[in-house]
Amino acid sequence: MNVDQVLNEFKKSGALLEGHFILSSGLHSDKFLQKALVFQDARRTAKLCKALAAKVKKEVGEEITAIVSPAVGGIVPGYEMGRQMGLPAMYVERVDGEFQLRRNFTLKKGQKVLMVEDIISTGVSSRECIAAIKKAGAKVVAACCLIDRSGGKAKVGVPLIALAEWKVQAWPADKLPPHLRNKPAVKPGSRALRE
Repeated sequence: MNVDQVLNEFKKSGALLEGHFILSSGLHSDKFLQKALVFQDARRTAKLCKALAAKVKKEVGEEITAIVSPAVGGIVPGYEMGRQMGLPAMYVERVDGEFQLRRNFTLKKGQKVLMVEDIISTGVSSRECIAAIKKAGAKVVAACCLIDRSGGKAKVGVPLIALAEWKVQAWPADKLPPHLRNKPAVKPGSRALRE
């Protein structure tokens, strides 16, 4: 799938929003990808993750034995990537502000893991998830996401494979462009769940 095809799946599900948004990173944007609207359609999610799984298999030379995603946003694509690749899928959750495996999820020392994310903007959640995987003793061979909205600029510390790269502008609160300055901002992300 190319970028236009991926974005079209988001548009068809009503998940490509325009307005004034405060992203999980704290930056402001005039576009937001409400991936929950994509994930409510199992067939659409499977279609996107099947394409991402094929790209990962093509680009990763090492065997992958498990999928780990950050909660909340990465749970659905992580599960579907596990289904597409025939691998166990688990996720990390925040405990006292730090990601860790819970619910009796375990990784073996040196186990080769693919970190699966939904949307990457700055890569903060991905880096925190990767740190938790490493702390558990496993090896992260690559990270992947449905959309990298940094346009390839986000660095997560391992190779990052995106089904689509889409550069979306984002601004700090004190440097808003004129078209956002007087427009009320909404915070649709899940980062507030981290506390």
